[in-house]
Amino acid sequence: MKRELAIFFTGLQFYTRLPAPSWVRFNEEYLTQATRYLPLIGWLVGFFAAIIFWGASCLFSVPLGVLFSMAATILLTGAFHEDGLADVCDGFGGGWTKEKILAIMKDSRVGTYGVVGLVLTLLAKFLALERLAGIYPEQPLTLGLIFIVAHSLSRYTAATFIFTHPYVRFSDDSKVKPVARTADKNNLIVATVLALAPLLALMLLSHKIFFLSLITPLYLIKLYMGRYFTRWIGGYTGDCLGATQQISELLIYLTLLLL
Repeated sequence: MKRELAIFFTGLQFYTRLPAPSWVRFNEEYLTQATRYLPLIGWLVGFFAAIIFWGASCLFSVPLGVLFSMAATILLTGAFHEDGLADVCDGFGGGWTKEKILAIMKDSRVGTYGVVGLVLTLLAKFLALERLAGIYPEQPLTLGLIFIVAHSLSRYTAATFIFTHPYVRFSDDSKVKPVARTADKNNLIVATVLALAPLLALMLLSHKIFFLSLITPLYLIKLYMGRYFTRWIGGYTGDCLGATQQISELLIYLTLLLL
């Protein structure tokens, strides 16, 4: 149990700005195994987003509640996934060879493609969440579970690349290199259970089975992005995972609006 807690806190410290207990020492093997807890980390981020939304919307307004909620999750994660999205927009927008794309994504500077892609994605998430809040004004638990489902399933969708596609950047300064070594199928099983649990809870709470259909667009976007990344760079990088998480989260909100 102590080892599993250490693995979880190692992942929590890596993927968010939350500190690990003093007794947890960084271990690359723990970071490798922490992939199975990515959806659980999504639970925490989604719960945090819901709490901030409820508080801010009561004090101010629903639009400000959504804005503060998004800002809070970005601060909580250190813009970890947003940074990946911006880098992917820059790399694939401005590069025409594998080497050029990888070089641009590694550059710490943000270009026009990155700014535009990030702004449009965040704006779309804001508008979608504001509309969802209007659909469930008297159902705070349902809306809270939607936050948790979105953050959990989107992280799971990104994590599946580790089991289905090759990692293409094994340089010494790659910060996700230990994560890319995850090949244990047990990690995938645990992650799948943790990702589906909030979705099942949402279905039971709302008594609406159609929420299960969220899996279909996520599967399709995973296939599309996987083929796109493979075509251009032969696999994925950590930035590709961040971009997948952001696009998947937005896709969940848009699908819920359609439903």
